[in-house]
Amino acid sequence: MHADPAGVLTGAHFIDGDHACCEGALAGGCRFVAGYPITPSTEVVERIALRFPEVGGVFIQMEDELASSIAIAGAVWGGKRAMTVTSGPGFSLMMEHIGFAIMTETPCVFVNVQRGGPSTGLPTLPAQADMMQARWGSHGDYELIAVCPNSPQECFDLTIKAFNLAEQYRVPVLVMMDECVGHMMERVVIPKPEEIEIFPRRWTKAALDEYLPFAPGEDLVPDMARAGQGYRFHMTGLTHNEKGYPDMTVSGQARLLGRLIDKIKKNAVALTDVVEDQVDGAEAVVISYGITSRVAQKAVQAVRAKGGRVGSLRLRTAWPFPEHLIRDLATKVKAFIVPELNFGQMVREVERCAQGARVVSVPHAGGTVHDPAIIVQAITEALR
Repeated sequence: MHADPAGVLTGAHFIDGDHACCEGALAGGCRFVAGYPITPSTEVVERIALRFPEVGGVFIQMEDELASSIAIAGAVWGGKRAMTVTSGPGFSLMMEHIGFAIMTETPCVFVNVQRGGPSTGLPTLPAQADMMQARWGSHGDYELIAVCPNSPQECFDLTIKAFNLAEQYRVPVLVMMDECVGHMMERVVIPKPEEIEIFPRRWTKAALDEYLPFAPGEDLVPDMARAGQGYRFHMTGLTHNEKGYPDMTVSGQARLLGRLIDKIKKNAVALTDVVEDQVDGAEAVVISYGITSRVAQKAVQAVRAKGGRVGSLRLRTAWPFPEHLIRDLATKVKAFIVPELNFGQMVREVERCAQGARVVSVPHAGGTVHDPAIIVQAITEALR
């Protein structure tokens, strides 16, 4: 299946990451967005409000982030690909509905353009301090997928990927941007619609009286039915059986949550998306994501220029975390250096997986990006 060509831009454009995210959503088949303006994500929905009417899509500015994050669930079950967009405090408000989307297996996309916090924090300045909230912010046990673009081009590409993964695994997918990536302007190449691969919705082929909305296939993912086509199904955030009706038993809880977790965990290797640069033979590896990966690359190049054997590993997919790669690298390198625009979040995952290797955190409070010299110093000390 390919994207609907109507209204989809093609060719090279000079746009920022927020606008590229909008174009990625359109190219990825999204036709419903509910959102509430909040810096620094507002430009995403501003462009959506302009562009969606051109392709027959719908944008609704809701009264708040809670309403936005539940409206997209209704749109999905009505047959649309749907997305919401937010930042900082709005992301906190959406946590309950991320959990609801996981429990009801509602394929949708949440875009978070990260800013400094906690609370109102730094509304117009960058941070990467929502990474652990992305994974653990909703209550209960679950798995989800989160991608981290580091350029406007990747804001376009990874937004399409987010919609595809959401449909493939019937899970909410988070696009974890940051203010710098959202607001920087660069060349973005948008392919022709026929060149953009779209994972189709998993529509059921069952007879009306045989459809079980939460009966998994061989890949642990159930097929969906569109509301209004005669299929009868019940959708609830309660623990439920294959018919969708509440199953308030210990065995029912273990069975349902086990499947929801396994459909992601058993595909963790396939979901891994990283960019490796001279990792083979390196004595130290810098692990980074988002805007920090661009700053870190300058530091890596500076150390290499002086003969240092340092590689870089950039996370395009942060969750599920590529622990198999880190465990393998830990047997080959002296140290990992992890710069982040927070006081140490993803570094904890590196520490968990990197037994036997030194792990060096390079924290930053946010509001701006690292001075590359600080990362150079951390790499140099790790190589001694």
